[in-house]
Amino acid sequence: MINGEQNKPYKKVADIFPDENPKTPDSIFIVRFYTVLFYFLKKAKYGKINYMKRSGIKELKTIANILRQDIITTLNTAGSGHTGGSLGMTDIFAALYFNILNHIPHQPDNPNRDRLILSNGHICPILYASLARAGYFPLVKLKTLRKINSQLQGHPHAGSLPGVETSSGPLGQGISQAVGMALAAKMDKKHHHIFCITSDGEHNEGQVWEAAMLANKYKLGNLINIIDRNNIQIDGYTKDIMPLAPLKDKYITFGWKVFVINGHNMKQIVATLNKAKAFTKKPVVVIAETILGKGVSFMENKYPWHGIAPNEIETKKALAELRNGK
Repeated sequence: MINGEQNKPYKKVADIFPDENPKTPDSIFIVRFYTVLFYFLKKAKYGKINYMKRSGIKELKTIANILRQDIITTLNTAGSGHTGGSLGMTDIFAALYFNILNHIPHQPDNPNRDRLILSNGHICPILYASLARAGYFPLVKLKTLRKINSQLQGHPHAGSLPGVETSSGPLGQGISQAVGMALAAKMDKKHHHIFCITSDGEHNEGQVWEAAMLANKYKLGNLINIIDRNNIQIDGYTKDIMPLAPLKDKYITFGWKVFVINGHNMKQIVATLNKAKAFTKKPVVVIAETILGKGVSFMENKYPWHGIAPNEIETKKALAELRNGK
């Protein structure tokens, strides 16, 4: 959030330079004049900071259901992609984009915005659906997922779409990017937060733990790492591929503040993420215990759905479940 001083309206130059001396040398006055001019030009560009309206719990649940339907139809149209993880993180994304994040869809480059870094870029269908529903780009673009020359590629590409902060694909790198952005913001005395979405499987990468150490060293209280703890990766279950337990204890040892939540309890999600934003002494990790394929019974907790798209019959069946609220 922007602090109170930065939100105070300025009515005249003296409000910005209250100790202005009329005998100030011309050269200094000119510098200050252009400083003031730059301030008002910047203010004219971004105007009053009206962040996106924050939805209540009941509305967030409805939004999550709509997003899940978007994921199913989008991936069916694409014919390929990652269904399970996208569905599993839908409740988290609904909470972030429609309640937690300070962001303005029609001003995607506003310097005061919170940043969201998607490290596990393969679940980009939920990112794209969230951005579209929030108003960053027209919904019709979702139909172009994974098409040749589409702005919606199978992994996010920085600069291709408003709201996409970084390119991602190689797992383990997003948290390093987020740490760098959080450190830069702290050095510049900025007040926005950096949110990073990571998968449990990518914690097999040593780079994740190097980034975790660096975040603790600089006490990056503006950094929040949300882990998709669905216990599944492309080759099977994480306990069989590379056991991560005790994940919570590992982060505590690395100096982070740790929260563990039910990644599908909307009330708990919102409450915990607000606590995470309010805690600024050191970096925060939220371990979200999720169900891969959440919302579609025949996909839930089945690791083959990590990386396949539904066919026509599966799509109809999935949409029927979601529309009936089951």
